[in-house]
Amino acid sequence: MNIYVGNLPFTTGDQELSDLFSQFGAVQSARVILDRETGRSRGFGFIEIGDEDGQKAIDALNGTDFGGRPLKINEAEARQDRRR
Repeated sequence: MNIYVGNLPFTTGDQELSDLFSQFGAVQSARVILDRETGRSRGFGFIEIGDEDGQKAIDALNGTDFGGRPLKINEAEARQDRRR
């Protein structure tokens, strides 16, 4: 399952994001999205985790405080190709 994690503190890195979700199962990948020009976090990221574990994580973490910000977590939507 691919999960969108929004409203992350701008200081959050890939490892911290992985650590947050690892309590629910084996995290296959964790990536905080960075701004191309500044290299700073854009405040959101993506997690890949097993389907059952992913749903447990969404249910448990959505709306919880992380670094002073309420997380917005849901299953990620398929990306549309915007280069057409």
